[in-house]
Amino acid sequence: MPSNVTEPVNALTLQLLEWITHHPRSYPEVLDAWRTSCPRLSILEDACIAGLIDCASDAGHIVSLTPKGKALLDALPRG
Repeated sequence: MPSNVTEPVNALTLQLLEWITHHPRSYPEVLDAWRTSCPRLSILEDACIAGLIDCASDAGHIVSLTPKGKALLDALPRG
């Protein structure tokens, strides 16, 4: 993650990635769960821009982790 990302946002981004890995999610489902009116907490948009998730806005599209997003989760220490 970029170094200018704050720890709470980083934690929320990781939570989003883990949430998506539990089972396939449609774009509307992801948008509904992760949309925010706060421009400083654009977790979904930031994950798309960072290339961590594939998030085409097609209603039938399934949002999934990109190889970069999967590598980020795989690199996390498991406890």
